[in-house]
Parts: sequence; C-alpha cells; structure tokens
Amino acid sequence: MNDLVLVRKGIYHDSVSLMRVSQSLTALPYVEVAIVAMATELNLGLARDLAFELPAAEPADLFIALRGSDVTSAADELDRLLAVRTTGPAVEQPPRTTRSAIRSGGDLVLVSVPGEHAFAEALDAVEAGLPVMIFSDGVSLEQEVLLKQRATALVMGPDCGTAIVSGAGLGFANVVRPGPVGVVAASGTGAQQVVSLLDLAGVGVSHVLGTGGRDLSAEVGGASTIRALRMLDDDPGTELIVLISKPPAPEAARAVQAVVDSLRTPVVPALLGTTDLTSATEEVLRTLGVPVPVWPSWGTAVKGPITGLYSGGTLCKEAELIAGSGTFTDFGDDAYTRGRAHPMIDPTLRLEALERVEPGGVVLMDVVLGHGADPDPAAGLAPAIAASRSAVVVALIGTEGDPQGLHRQAAALREAGAAVFTSNAQAVRSLL
Repeated sequence: MNDLVLVRKGIYHDSVSLMRVSQSLTALPYVEVAIVAMATELNLGLARDLAFELPAAEPADLFIALRGSDVTSAADELDRLLAVRTTGPAVEQPPRTTRSAIRSGGDLVLVSVPGEHAFAEALDAVEAGLPVMIFSDGVSLEQEVLLKQRATALVMGPDCGTAIVSGAGLGFANVVRPGPVGVVAASGTGAQQVVSLLDLAGVGVSHVLGTGGRDLSAEVGGASTIRALRMLDDDPGTELIVLISKPPAPEAARAVQAVVDSLRTPVVPALLGTTDLTSATEEVLRTLGVPVPVWPSWGTAVKGPITGLYSGGTLCKEAELIAGSGTFTDFGDDAYTRGRAHPMIDPTLRLEALERVEPGGVVLMDVVLGHGADPDPAAGLAPAIAASRSAVVVALIGTEGDPQGLHRQAAALREAGAAVFTSNAQAVRSLL
C-alpha cells in the first residue's frame, strides 16, 4: 500500500460534495482510504488517526489523503471528479462572506458551514434583518438563544435539515405539490414524513418552516416556532398548520399554546408522546375533508425483537415510543455525523451496524428520499438487506416526484427481501 497526501492552497468545495468525492474514490478497487476535505483540525485529526503524515495546512485549503495500491490513478480520478463539479460557463466571482452576499441582494440566507463558523455567518444575516436557515449543527445553545433574541425575521435552526419556502426546497427536501397546509417543524425527517404522506393523499403544502430541534426547549422557549406560526397565520395560501416536534419543555409548550389559541388558522399538533406523525397527518386530512387513504406498503413484516437503525432522529424517537421496547440508534445524531456525511447521504455506519445484528430479530430502518439525500439509497442498502441474518423492515419516506422515485426505491428494497412501509408508525406497529 502507498500513501499520497496533497494540500491545495485556497481551494474551497462544500463538505457534502467532498464527502461524495471521497465515497467515489473509496469505492475504487485500488483505493483503501480516501479523505478529500477542507483542512479543518477535525479532518486533519481523522487523517492523523489513520497514520497519514500531515504537511502544514490551513482550514481554507483542500486536503487530500489517499492510500491504496495505485494512488496515482486515484489522484487522476480525483481531478476528474472535482472537474465535473466545477466546470461550466464562466461566472462572476461569488461573494466570499455572508455580509458581502447580502449586499448583492437576496431575501433569505442559508448557512451550511462547519459548526464553529456558523454562528458568525448567521449573525450577519440576523443583523441585516433577513430570515436565515442554519443547516449547520455545532452551534451552542447560548448562541442559538442570542440569535433568536436579536432576530427580527425567522431563524430556522441551527441544525435545521429541511425547509420548503414558496415551493423551493432547502436542505433535505421532498418534491411535493403546492397546497393549503403549512408546516412548522422542530424536526426535519418528521416534516418529511408528514409532507410525504400528504402528497400520497393528494394534498400539497404552502411552506415548511423548520425551527431546529432545540427550539421548544426551556432555554429557547419556542421563539422560532412562535414566529413561524404567526407567519403562516398571515399567509393567504395557508388554510391549516401542522406543528411537529418531539415532546416540548412544559414552559415552551405553554407559550406556544397561547399563540396557537390566538391564531385564525387552525393548528393540528403532531407532538410525539401524544400522537404519532401518521395519526396527525390523518387528522389533517379529516380536517380538510379529504379521505384518508390506505398508506402503501409492500411485503409482510415478521415479528421479533426490534433493532432500530435510523437516520432520522424524530422517526427514531417515534419508533421507540410506539414499540415500547427494543434497541434504537439515531445515526443522524451529532455523535455520529461529526467529521462524516449524514446517514441520509452515506449509509456506511448503518450498513456496518446491520451486519453486526444477531439473527432472530427484526431490523427496522428508515430510508428518506428527496433532494440532498443519497441519489439511490436502495442500491447501497439492497445487498446488505439481502445478506442480513435478520428480517428487515423499511420505513420509506418520500414521494414519487423525488429524484429517487418512491415506487422505484420500494421495488428494489422489496426485491432485496425487506418489507416496506410508507408510514413509519405503521412499520413499527406491524412488528407488535
């Protein structure tokens, strides 16, 4: 095995693109390890742990560490992959900071940078009076409180994975039809489950406004939730609002309920612990006078001890609450995503966990479709499902309009031997 370590000064690519390049290189038969990332201390530390010799590098540099039998060919393939992502017609040099970008125009700021830098960029947006979606995690609770106290517009996040604003998807977002339902969600995958089920029932959404998972904590007090509810109440295209969250802190719940009671627009709560996301969606449909369909599923689940291997935190919590027993892991938690791609993009950790599950039980997994997610998750999961020594049940969250195609993914997962449900709650109940 040979090592090749390169530093390319002052070259920036976003982290998701670089993670996908790393995955493509690692899949080559002559490559054992490939790290292609910005030279942050975290990424350098990962390379150091793998015994690479590290040259001097700055966080603004592109860092490359290759190990394999033919690192020269791997470097050539790297150049080709990076060229594919950067070629195109000449464009004006983009702004280098959030502040300069704001001066160029625009009415919403999306922050997706390493967590230690996200607060400063989000603060620029807040001080400019603009709404901001903070996709990044790693922002402290104290910084979140400060941002939301200073804001005169909506702060979505931090760690806001999903939003749809006037039909434009941000972060991990499904392709859904326009319609009368507004969504306020302290959960990205929870919002994706609800809007996907609504789409299956023929009902669309006006906006999906994320708030970040800590917004309904006692410290934050539901600041973004309250602002988002009032915004949707003022929106003429929103006839009904769904409020999605894990169990809120009592004081935040009281503050939000006081606002809900003052709105003209009806609100359907989807608060885990009091209901599940599918039941809440069905309540939305009944309120709108729309028939509740039979949620599509394929195959029959086999009962047994449950091991939950999830990419969505709210979906994982919902499954755990419904099941009442079993072992559940949220691989989308910060503890698993630090320094690596989210499991909706990179299934490696879940595949390794699936291989370790002892036979005789049932593995419950979510597969979440949409923009930003793995372009073909079934292709990576199907061989592992087919080889699993345990039965596998999949909660498939998405729409037929998603790039991956709901029915195409369902067919591939079913062919691999999984039972597939479009409702996470129904997937869990099939095992009880």
